[in-house]
Amino acid sequence: MAEQPMLKFVKIERDMPEKREAGVRREDFHEIYAEYADAKAKEQASRCSQCGVPYCQSHCPLHNNIPDWLKLTAEGRLREAYEVSQATNTFPEICGRICPQDRLCEGNCVIEQSGHGTVTIGSVEKYITDTAWEEGWVMPITPKTERAESVGIIGAGPGGLAAADVLRRAGVQVTVYDRYDRAGGLLTYGIPGFKLEKDVVMRRNEQLEAGGVNFVLNCDVDADIFTSIRAEHDAVIIATGVYKSRDLSMPNGEAEGIEKAIDFLTASNRKSFGDEVADFDSGRLNAEGKRVVVIGGGDTAMDCVRTSIRQGATSVKCLYRRDRANMPGSQREVQNAEEEGVVFEWLSAPKGFTTEGDKVAGVMVQKMRLGAPDATGRQAPEVIEGADYVEEADLVIKALGFEPEDLPTLWDTDGLEVNRWGTIKAEYTTGKTALEGVYAVGDIVRGASLVVWAIRDGRDCADAILEQFNATTQVIAAE
Repeated sequence: MAEQPMLKFVKIERDMPEKREAGVRREDFHEIYAEYADAKAKEQASRCSQCGVPYCQSHCPLHNNIPDWLKLTAEGRLREAYEVSQATNTFPEICGRICPQDRLCEGNCVIEQSGHGTVTIGSVEKYITDTAWEEGWVMPITPKTERAESVGIIGAGPGGLAAADVLRRAGVQVTVYDRYDRAGGLLTYGIPGFKLEKDVVMRRNEQLEAGGVNFVLNCDVDADIFTSIRAEHDAVIIATGVYKSRDLSMPNGEAEGIEKAIDFLTASNRKSFGDEVADFDSGRLNAEGKRVVVIGGGDTAMDCVRTSIRQGATSVKCLYRRDRANMPGSQREVQNAEEEGVVFEWLSAPKGFTTEGDKVAGVMVQKMRLGAPDATGRQAPEVIEGADYVEEADLVIKALGFEPEDLPTLWDTDGLEVNRWGTIKAEYTTGKTALEGVYAVGDIVRGASLVVWAIRDGRDCADAILEQFNATTQVIAAE
C-alpha cells in the first residue's frame, strides 16, 4: 500500500529554508533565504493536514488554492502545482517572498493552532514558481483573439500590473502609464533587494511587455494627460498607490539629515540597478558611517533599518511609540533586523530634534507607556513625564506611512470622489468610481496596504471591466 503523502505534521517538524548567517547577509542586498531543494519542498508540503475548511485559503486575500498545490507538490507534480497556484495569483513568486504570511495564510494554519508549527506556505509558493520559471513552464501571454477595446492604466505597481495581465490575456489592448522609468512601483523602488531581488520583478515586466502590454514610462500624469488618457481608452484604471509621506511637525524638523523613507529606499534601489543617484553619491541618502535613527514601526521602517545596516551605518536604532506586541510591522522582519544588529527602542516617540548648525545631531525622545484600551481595544501610548532623553543621530529617517495625493485637484477633475482620508471612493470588488468608465484599485482606494490586496483589486477590477465590455458587445450585436 502506497504511503499517504499528506498529514505528516505529526512526525515532520516545520523547517524553513536555510537563512544566511546575519554577519554575511548584512554585507549585501541579496535575498536572505536559500531555495528549498526538491525533496525539502515535498517534505514540508506533506505536512499539510488538508483541512475540510482551509483557513489558510480563506485568510488569503486572493483565496489561493493552497491545500491543492501543497498536495501536488508533495506528490512531485510540480508543474500542476504551478498551474493551480498561478490560476488565482498573478505574481505568486512575489507574494511568496513579501507577503506577511505570519499574519495571513500561515498565521491561520490549523496545525499551527494545534501546536505543530505552521506549514511553510510562503516558501513552498516561492519554490514552485521559481522552478516554473527555470523549467520554462511560465508561458508568454498569447490571447486567443484580439479585442478592439482598450484600457489605460495609470500606475505600474502590483494592482495596475495585475489588471494589465488579466485584461491582456483576454485580448484587450492595454497601455500602462507610470511616472518612473521602470515598471513595478514599490516592488521596484520601495522594497529592498534582500526581500525581493529586482530581476524577479523585471522578468514579470518583460513578460507583460512581450505579451503586448504597452508601457508609457517617465509619464507624470497631470490634468491634460488624464483628460487625454480618458479620451483615448474605453476604460481607465487608477492604480497610482499612495506616495505622499506623512510628516512630523516638530522643532528643527527641517534640519539637514532628516529624510523621508521613500526617498531613502528609492535611492538605494536605484543604486542596485547601477543608476547614477546624486543624492546617494553625495552622502545625503547614504547611511554609510552614520548613526541612523528610524522613526516608525511598520514594514517600511523595517526596510529602512535593514537597508541602513547594509549601507554600513555605525549604528541603527528604531523608535516606535508602542511595544513590540503592538507594532504593525512583521514580527519576522523585526527578528531579522535584530539578528543583523538593529536596536529597537520600544515605547519611544520623538518630540523634536537637536542640531549642530544646519545638521541634525539627535532626536529628542520621550518615553511612553500604554494606557487604557480605547473602543477598538488598542492601548493608546501616554507620555511618561521626566523620562526624556536625546538619541544622537547623523541621519534620521521618517517611516511614518503614506497618504494619497490630492488627485481631484492634481487632475482638475470634477466627479472623482474621495473620502475624508483622501482615497478614491470606488465600488467594492469592481473598482468603479463615480466617473463614467473610470475605475480605481489598490492603495489609492484602500490606503497603504499589502501587495496581495492590490493584486486582488487589480484582478477583480479587470474581471468587472471585461464583464462590462462583454455586455456592451452583446447589446451592439442584438441591435
